Amino acid sequence: MKASKNWTEDPAPLLRVGAGYKLLGSDAGATPGFAGNKTDGESALAANGAEVSSLQEKLFANSLYDDSRSILLVLQGMDSAGKGGIVKHVVGSVDPQGVMHASFKKPTPEELEHDFLWRIRKRLPTPGQIGVFDRSHYEDVLAGKVLNLAPPEVIEERYRQINDFESEVVAHGTTVVKVMLNISADEQKARLAERLDRPDKYWKFNPSDIDSRVLWNQYQDAYQTVFDTTSTTTAPWYVVPANRKWYARLAVQRLLMDALRNLNQDWPPATFDVEEQRARLDLT
Repeated sequence: MKASKNWTEDPAPLLRVGAGYKLLGSDAGATPGFAGNKTDGESALAANGAEVSSLQEKLFANSLYDDSRSILLVLQGMDSAGKGGIVKHVVGSVDPQGVMHASFKKPTPEELEHDFLWRIRKRLPTPGQIGVFDRSHYEDVLAGKVLNLAPPEVIEERYRQINDFESEVVAHGTTVVKVMLNISADEQKARLAERLDRPDKYWKFNPSDIDSRVLWNQYQDAYQTVFDTTSTTTAPWYVVPANRKWYARLAVQRLLMDALRNLNQDWPPATFDVEEQRARLDLT
């Protein structure tokens, strides 16, 4: 497809967090690996939607024949970074029956009675599913650290627990794709202002978003620590520039599509005699 040719190189290595990566100073308006403009990007997103949908259906079909694999897409980012847009425009291109969506907000009293990963484990994707965490277990080390919701030694222990947890999840057949949508402070301010300018967007605005802006630098530092401690070989982080919504959606689609492609699945073969069943059908 012509639109796909605008990818000049595989974006995954460009977006993957490796040793020495620094969030500070990164360009939230960049389009790594893509040479086209907004129109090209939107065309590519639409064109690739059919393949993502087909790959997801193949994932689901194989799960009916004892293939235990699944995908988990973890989405993190500051308020208004575009997590909802990713869910709608990227994940929304597949059959909703094959998607398990979860959003982790303030823990309930019941959840607080358990360790912080208890509620996360309950929402992991089952075989054949694409799981989406719109905010995730990382809230417990991001907001937990910035807002002093837990002692420093507890936060430090959680990094180790997260790495062990994700290694376990991967070992059981789930491909983990962790994405941080990197929006600049100026772009976030513009998006929040738009919500205040439009009555149809009031529902998306939360006064606490401004509270978080006051702590912008602290959150950036907390994300850096997350990258330094939890971007592993089995579950690396990808930082996607998110000032251009069209690029963020296209890049996450490519990461998801590659994860599905890498499963190397074929359609499951028939477990019956096709011609025999065709003959039976002709008699009805």
